[in-house]
Amino acid sequence: MAQAKPESECRPRGRPPVRSDEETKRIVFEAARHAFAVDGYAATSTEALARAAGISTKTLYRLFPGKAALFEAMCADRLEQLLSAVDLQAGDEVDIETGLRAALLACADIALDPEVVALQRMVLQESAAFPDLAANFYKNGISRTATALAKWLRVRVKKQLIVLDDVDEAAGMLMGMLASAPQRAAIYGGISLPSRKDIERRVRNCATLFLNGCRVTSA
Repeated sequence: MAQAKPESECRPRGRPPVRSDEETKRIVFEAARHAFAVDGYAATSTEALARAAGISTKTLYRLFPGKAALFEAMCADRLEQLLSAVDLQAGDEVDIETGLRAALLACADIALDPEVVALQRMVLQESAAFPDLAANFYKNGISRTATALAKWLRVRVKKQLIVLDDVDEAAGMLMGMLASAPQRAAIYGGISLPSRKDIERRVRNCATLFLNGCRVTSA
């Protein structure tokens, strides 16, 4: 009969793995997105955020100086998904219309995301008491989305696939056409956000309307 191993040999050696700050930040972002969207900015305390993320308040303050800094970082992190998605469509393997649809769909996935729209609703409700909240949301949300799309359009202008006098203005117009009406309907009218099928149809229509006005035609 085999002898049982001593307890010291069965127990894992060494200290338990320590979670990195980046991993902890992602957990905090997830907890914060849910808490801000459900309870609002003013009603959400740093203690509640730390508890929801499973960390101490001391750790939370070490990662973020305060609740405003956490909100700003959370919005910036959410928009990185958009920037990556748009950048992936910068190659030459697709035609201009297919590429524009892909870029717009990436924008719509962020602008019409239920959590993002819920955060936008919260910002509008609390902007009077916390004006910096609205400014940060614009800088890290609305503005960055249009900037990413403008970057995509600028490459196509340089390749002489489209002609635009003001690329940044055109990007803002495209974003408005794509997302503003559904956002307003959801925030002010209580209407459900469009389904994936409806978003894809809206993307196709926006791309067609846009390109019919700026596509380069042969002489």
